[in-house]
Amino acid sequence: MKNKQTIPEQIWIFFSSVKLTVYTLVLLASTSIVGTIVLQNGNPMQYVRLYGEGTANFIFAMGLNDMYHAWWFLLLLVILCINIVVCSVERLSHTWKIIFPRQVKVNPDRFRKTKLTESFSSPEDLASMAGICEKALKRQGGKLIRKDLDKSLILYAEKGRWTRIGVYVVHASILLLLLGALIGAVFGFKANLRLDEGESADSVTAFRTKVPIKLDFAIRCDDFKVKFYDTGAPEEFRSTLTIVENGRDSLSKDILVNHPLRYKGINIFQASYGTASPDSAVFAITDNQTKEQVTHELEAGQAGPLPGGQGSFMFEGFLPHYDFKGHNLGEAFFGRITLGNEAPFTIALPTQFPTFDKMRKGRFTVVVKEFNQRYYTGLQVTKDPGVWYVYAGFILMILGCWVTFFMSHESYYIEIATSEDSRVNVTVAGVTNRNIQGMKLKLRKLAQRLKTQQFKTQRVRKG
Repeated sequence: MKNKQTIPEQIWIFFSSVKLTVYTLVLLASTSIVGTIVLQNGNPMQYVRLYGEGTANFIFAMGLNDMYHAWWFLLLLVILCINIVVCSVERLSHTWKIIFPRQVKVNPDRFRKTKLTESFSSPEDLASMAGICEKALKRQGGKLIRKDLDKSLILYAEKGRWTRIGVYVVHASILLLLLGALIGAVFGFKANLRLDEGESADSVTAFRTKVPIKLDFAIRCDDFKVKFYDTGAPEEFRSTLTIVENGRDSLSKDILVNHPLRYKGINIFQASYGTASPDSAVFAITDNQTKEQVTHELEAGQAGPLPGGQGSFMFEGFLPHYDFKGHNLGEAFFGRITLGNEAPFTIALPTQFPTFDKMRKGRFTVVVKEFNQRYYTGLQVTKDPGVWYVYAGFILMILGCWVTFFMSHESYYIEIATSEDSRVNVTVAGVTNRNIQGMKLKLRKLAQRLKTQQFKTQRVRKG
């Protein structure tokens, strides 16, 4: 009767399964494809509009709107990490014995049966040929082992035992990459910050949760400049930022797109810009009946009298993007007109269309004559404490792949035997754990070098 496996043994067998590795990788790859198809980190209305209410609810329930931070995606990463560790530990003892054997044993039958052999006969005696082979094999491999038999001798050398650890270096690199991703997902953040010129802030808004995140310092926008092409498209926009810590200016830098400011693990990127609400504006108000015109410089919330004292006009606010019947008319001021006992009404004044208010065909027409153009800078603020683990993982992966795919454990075997006709027969053989064709070429060159060296030795002796 078979012994019943304990729960720890069952867990160990489950996590040491190669099938688990394959299934987990397939799930990660499949869900990553979903993450590229489904909109990430959008607002709820976007999902309802794009996918419908039922599908949107499913997306929110499964966390597909922020898939790479979803609990089940992070769980898959944790399972893959455990699986890699358990598989590596289970196979490490066998590999360790190969890399660090207590005693190197030579099995002649293993090399006599291999197809990786080169043979030739030599006119040299056994002792002379052994000396030639020893010198050549020391150059080809590592420590030389010699065994003298009755009518033959065996020479053995090997190199690259340690290269079998390359696969474990790759495993370690994957663990570092996954660990970096987990640390970044749990302890890092990606946030947005809008700053008007001259404004400062010590908290940012999380891109995913919209929750404020307190920083250990404040960010101040000292200046913002934008250059435009002749077509009106922005050529370059740059923000002059200052880090304020403990009431003092610690660092100032101009940032552009792809040229961020980095400070104490926080990365500040130039992401966008826009028109900020002006401090004040000059409004010209015309009475279309009497042609009387008055001009007022007003701040937001201030009001000025209409021509003839017929009422008042109040500057209510400013929008960088004004939508009029489905069309974006750009920057626009808003004001409220109050006429006697009539109910006040709001009018829009797009800056790109100075005569826009005339379409209303009211008694009074309002035009924006002048305003101080101000901008705000849109910043993306990120923190990823796992990035150094990711960098280390990439470096280890490159090293591990180089060792795994371009280096090998090679064993060289030379048997020198005396035949019945007193000739010396030399057999050169070898085994390797990869790149068999490369090993064939090395053995051929080694055999050719031995032949050449024996002829040189003969000429020296005759001379």
